[in-house]
Amino acid sequence: MQRYFINDLYRENDPILITGDDYHHIVRVMRMKEQDEVFAVFKDQASAITRIETISSDAVELSIVQWETSTKELPIKVTIASGLPKGDKLELIFQKGTELGATQFIPFNADRSIVKWDDKKAKKKVDRWEKIVKEAAEQSHRLLVPDVSAPVSIKQLIQAQFDYKLVAYEEEARAGEKGNLSKVLSSIRQGQSVLVVFGPEGGLSEKEIELLKNEGFLTCGLGPRILRTETAPLYVLSAISYQLELMR
Repeated sequence: MQRYFINDLYRENDPILITGDDYHHIVRVMRMKEQDEVFAVFKDQASAITRIETISSDAVELSIVQWETSTKELPIKVTIASGLPKGDKLELIFQKGTELGATQFIPFNADRSIVKWDDKKAKKKVDRWEKIVKEAAEQSHRLLVPDVSAPVSIKQLIQAQFDYKLVAYEEEARAGEKGNLSKVLSSIRQGQSVLVVFGPEGGLSEKEIELLKNEGFLTCGLGPRILRTETAPLYVLSAISYQLELMR
Protein backbone atom coordinates (compact mmCIF):
# COMPACT_ATOMS: atom_id res chain seq x y z
CA MET A 1 0.00 0.00 0.00
CA GLN A 2 1.34 3.42 -0.95
CA ARG A 3 2.38 5.85 1.80
CA TYR A 4 2.10 9.65 1.61
CA PHE A 5 3.22 12.37 4.00
CA ILE A 6 0.72 15.08 4.95
CA ASN A 7 2.41 18.37 5.83
CA ASP A 8 -0.09 19.13 8.58
CA LEU A 9 -1.51 17.79 11.83
CA TYR A 10 -4.66 15.69 11.86
CA ARG A 11 -7.73 17.62 12.99
CA GLU A 12 -10.93 15.65 13.30
CA ASN A 13 -13.22 18.04 11.45
CA ASP A 14 -10.73 19.23 8.80
CA PRO A 15 -10.47 17.55 5.39
CA ILE A 16 -7.37 15.44 4.72
CA LEU A 17 -6.07 16.63 1.36
CA ILE A 18 -3.22 15.51 -0.89
CA THR A 19 -2.11 17.96 -3.57
CA GLY A 20 0.92 18.73 -5.74
CA ASP A 21 3.33 15.97 -6.77
CA ASP A 22 1.66 13.39 -4.52
CA TYR A 23 -1.71 14.14 -6.12
CA HIS A 24 -0.11 13.55 -9.52
CA HIS A 25 1.42 10.30 -8.28
CA ILE A 26 -1.90 8.99 -6.96
CA VAL A 27 -3.96 9.97 -10.00
CA ARG A 28 -1.58 9.76 -12.96
CA VAL A 29 1.05 7.22 -11.90
CA MET A 30 -0.82 4.83 -9.59
CA ARG A 31 -4.18 5.50 -11.31
CA MET A 32 -6.05 5.12 -8.05
CA LYS A 33 -9.80 5.52 -7.79
CA GLU A 34 -12.26 6.55 -5.10
CA GLN A 35 -12.49 3.92 -2.32
CA ASP A 36 -8.86 2.84 -2.84
CA GLU A 37 -6.76 2.90 0.33
CA VAL A 38 -3.37 4.50 1.13
CA PHE A 39 -1.31 5.17 4.23
CA ALA A 40 -1.21 8.80 5.37
CA VAL A 41 1.46 10.10 7.77
CA PHE A 42 0.82 13.40 9.55
CA LYS A 43 3.29 16.03 10.77
CA ASP A 44 3.32 14.64 14.33
CA GLN A 45 4.22 11.14 13.01
CA ALA A 46 0.69 9.81 13.54
CA SER A 47 -0.16 7.47 10.67
CA ALA A 48 -3.29 5.74 9.45
CA ILE A 49 -4.81 3.66 6.71
CA THR A 50 -7.05 6.05 4.79
CA ARG A 51 -9.66 5.75 2.07
CA ILE A 52 -9.88 7.99 -1.00
CA GLU A 53 -13.28 9.71 -0.77
CA THR A 54 -13.09 12.17 -3.67
CA ILE A 55 -10.69 13.04 -6.48
CA SER A 56 -11.01 16.58 -7.83
CA SER A 57 -9.00 18.40 -10.49
CA ASP A 58 -6.20 19.28 -8.04
CA ALA A 59 -6.69 17.37 -4.79
CA VAL A 60 -7.41 13.95 -3.32
CA GLU A 61 -9.52 13.91 -0.14
CA LEU A 62 -9.00 11.07 2.33
CA SER A 63 -10.86 9.69 5.33
CA ILE A 64 -9.44 7.71 8.24
CA VAL A 65 -10.06 3.94 8.20
CA GLN A 66 -7.72 2.74 10.94
CA TRP A 67 -4.84 4.28 12.90
CA GLU A 68 -1.45 2.56 12.91
CA THR A 69 -0.07 1.67 16.33
CA SER A 70 3.35 0.15 15.52
CA THR A 71 6.45 2.35 15.42
CA LYS A 72 8.83 2.39 12.46
CA GLU A 73 11.45 4.79 13.84
CA LEU A 74 14.75 4.07 15.57
CA PRO A 75 14.54 4.68 19.33
CA ILE A 76 17.27 7.35 19.04
CA LYS A 77 17.86 10.27 16.67
CA VAL A 78 20.79 9.62 14.34
CA THR A 79 22.37 12.39 12.27
CA ILE A 80 24.79 11.42 9.50
CA ALA A 81 27.39 14.06 8.54
CA SER A 82 29.26 13.21 5.32
CA GLY A 83 32.25 14.95 3.81
CA LEU A 84 31.24 15.80 0.24
CA PRO A 85 32.10 12.76 -1.95
CA LYS A 86 32.33 12.43 -5.72
CA GLY A 87 29.52 11.46 -8.10
CA ASP A 88 26.21 10.23 -6.79
CA LYS A 89 27.58 8.66 -3.60
CA LEU A 90 25.86 11.24 -1.41
CA GLU A 91 22.51 10.43 -2.97
CA LEU A 92 23.11 6.75 -2.19
CA ILE A 93 23.85 7.64 1.45
CA PHE A 94 20.66 9.70 1.64
CA GLN A 95 18.48 7.00 0.09
CA LYS A 96 19.82 3.96 1.95
CA GLY A 97 20.41 5.94 5.15
CA THR A 98 16.74 6.92 5.14
CA GLU A 99 15.70 3.30 4.72
CA LEU A 100 17.92 2.39 7.69
CA GLY A 101 16.39 5.03 9.98
CA ALA A 102 18.55 8.18 9.94
CA THR A 103 16.83 11.31 11.25
CA GLN A 104 19.00 13.94 9.57
CA PHE A 105 21.76 14.32 6.96
CA ILE A 106 24.39 17.08 7.01
CA PRO A 107 26.90 17.21 4.14
CA PHE A 108 30.04 19.24 4.86
CA ASN A 109 33.03 20.60 2.98
CA ALA A 110 36.03 18.54 4.10
CA ASP A 111 39.69 19.29 3.49
CA ARG A 112 39.95 16.33 1.12
CA SER A 113 36.62 16.80 -0.66
CA ILE A 114 37.30 16.87 -4.39
CA VAL A 115 33.80 18.11 -5.16
CA LYS A 116 33.29 21.81 -4.50
CA TRP A 117 29.84 23.13 -3.62
CA ASP A 118 28.32 25.43 -6.24
CA ASP A 119 26.03 27.98 -4.54
CA LYS A 120 24.40 28.79 -7.90
CA LYS A 121 23.05 25.25 -8.11
CA ALA A 122 22.34 24.93 -4.39
CA LYS A 123 18.54 25.07 -4.35
CA LYS A 124 18.15 22.65 -7.26
CA LYS A 125 20.56 20.20 -5.64
CA VAL A 126 18.93 20.32 -2.20
CA ASP A 127 15.48 19.96 -3.78
CA ARG A 128 16.68 16.77 -5.48
CA TRP A 129 18.10 15.43 -2.20
CA GLU A 130 14.84 16.15 -0.41
CA LYS A 131 12.90 14.30 -3.10
CA ILE A 132 15.21 11.27 -2.81
CA VAL A 133 14.80 11.22 0.98
CA LYS A 134 11.01 11.64 0.82
CA GLU A 135 10.62 8.78 -1.67
CA ALA A 136 12.88 6.55 0.43
CA ALA A 137 10.86 7.38 3.56
CA GLU A 138 7.64 6.45 1.77
CA GLN A 139 9.10 3.22 0.43
CA SER A 140 10.45 2.12 3.82
CA HIS A 141 7.24 3.11 5.68
CA ARG A 142 8.92 5.71 7.86
CA LEU A 143 6.91 8.02 10.10
CA LEU A 144 9.05 11.04 9.28
CA VAL A 145 11.03 12.41 6.37
CA PRO A 146 14.65 13.04 7.45
CA ASP A 147 15.99 16.58 7.24
CA VAL A 148 18.63 17.30 4.60
CA SER A 149 20.74 20.44 4.83
CA ALA A 150 22.87 22.25 2.30
CA PRO A 151 26.59 21.61 2.87
CA VAL A 152 28.16 23.38 5.85
CA SER A 153 31.73 23.99 6.97
CA ILE A 154 33.26 21.73 9.60
CA LYS A 155 33.29 24.70 11.98
CA GLN A 156 29.52 25.03 11.55
CA LEU A 157 29.14 21.28 11.99
CA ILE A 158 30.83 21.17 15.40
CA GLN A 159 28.51 23.86 16.76
CA ALA A 160 25.50 21.52 16.56
CA GLN A 161 24.26 20.12 19.88
CA PHE A 162 23.91 16.33 20.35
CA ASP A 163 23.94 13.95 23.31
CA TYR A 164 26.73 11.89 21.71
CA LYS A 165 29.24 12.74 18.97
CA LEU A 166 31.30 10.20 17.04
CA VAL A 167 33.71 10.40 14.11
CA ALA A 168 34.58 7.35 12.04
CA TYR A 169 38.35 7.36 11.53
CA GLU A 170 40.15 4.77 9.40
CA GLU A 171 43.35 5.07 11.41
CA GLU A 172 41.42 3.84 14.44
CA ALA A 173 40.20 0.89 12.39
CA ARG A 174 43.77 0.05 11.39
CA ALA A 175 44.82 0.26 15.03
CA GLY A 176 42.07 -2.18 16.01
CA GLU A 177 39.86 0.28 17.96
CA LYS A 178 36.44 -1.31 18.42
CA GLY A 179 35.10 -0.02 21.71
CA ASN A 180 33.78 3.53 21.31
CA LEU A 181 30.82 2.79 19.05
CA SER A 182 29.84 -0.14 21.27
CA LYS A 183 30.16 1.97 24.43
CA VAL A 184 27.93 4.71 23.02
CA LEU A 185 25.27 2.24 21.88
CA SER A 186 25.33 0.58 25.30
CA SER A 187 24.83 3.84 27.18
CA ILE A 188 22.56 5.88 24.90
CA ARG A 189 18.91 6.06 25.96
CA GLN A 190 15.65 6.25 24.04
CA GLY A 191 15.02 9.70 22.60
CA GLN A 192 18.65 10.81 22.81
CA SER A 193 20.64 11.98 19.80
CA VAL A 194 23.93 11.02 18.19
CA LEU A 195 25.92 12.72 15.43
CA VAL A 196 28.28 10.50 13.42
CA VAL A 197 30.82 12.15 11.10
CA PHE A 198 32.34 10.47 8.05
CA GLY A 199 35.08 11.74 5.76
CA PRO A 200 35.05 11.86 1.93
CA GLU A 201 37.00 9.39 -0.25
CA GLY A 202 40.39 10.53 1.06
CA GLY A 203 39.23 10.46 4.67
CA LEU A 204 39.47 13.27 7.22
CA SER A 205 42.69 15.20 7.66
CA GLU A 206 44.63 15.07 10.93
CA LYS A 207 43.72 18.72 11.48
CA GLU A 208 40.02 17.93 11.17
CA ILE A 209 40.33 14.96 13.53
CA GLU A 210 42.06 17.11 16.14
CA LEU A 211 39.40 19.81 15.81
CA LEU A 212 36.63 17.24 16.28
CA LYS A 213 38.36 15.59 19.25
CA ASN A 214 38.84 18.98 20.89
CA GLU A 215 35.07 19.50 20.58
CA GLY A 216 34.26 16.26 22.38
CA PHE A 217 33.94 13.84 19.47
CA LEU A 218 34.98 10.23 20.08
CA THR A 219 36.94 8.59 17.27
CA CYS A 220 35.83 5.09 16.41
CA GLY A 221 36.81 2.24 14.13
CA LEU A 222 34.18 0.32 12.18
CA GLY A 223 35.62 -3.17 12.28
CA PRO A 224 38.87 -4.50 10.78
CA ARG A 225 38.07 -3.55 7.18
CA ILE A 226 38.40 -0.09 5.64
CA LEU A 227 34.98 0.96 4.35
CA ARG A 228 34.15 3.28 1.48
CA THR A 229 32.69 6.69 2.29
CA GLU A 230 29.23 5.56 1.12
CA THR A 231 29.41 2.23 2.99
CA ALA A 232 30.48 3.46 6.44
CA PRO A 233 27.25 5.36 7.32
CA LEU A 234 25.18 2.32 6.37
CA TYR A 235 27.36 0.12 8.58
CA VAL A 236 26.78 2.42 11.56
CA LEU A 237 23.02 2.65 11.01
CA SER A 238 22.79 -1.14 10.71
CA ALA A 239 24.79 -1.56 13.92
CA ILE A 240 22.48 0.89 15.71
CA SER A 241 19.39 -0.95 14.50
CA TYR A 242 20.79 -4.31 15.58
CA GLN A 243 21.82 -3.08 19.03
CA LEU A 244 18.79 -0.93 19.86
CA GLU A 245 15.97 -2.69 18.02
CA LEU A 246 16.80 -6.38 17.58
CA MET A 247 18.77 -6.90 20.80
CA ARG A 248 16.36 -5.00 23.09
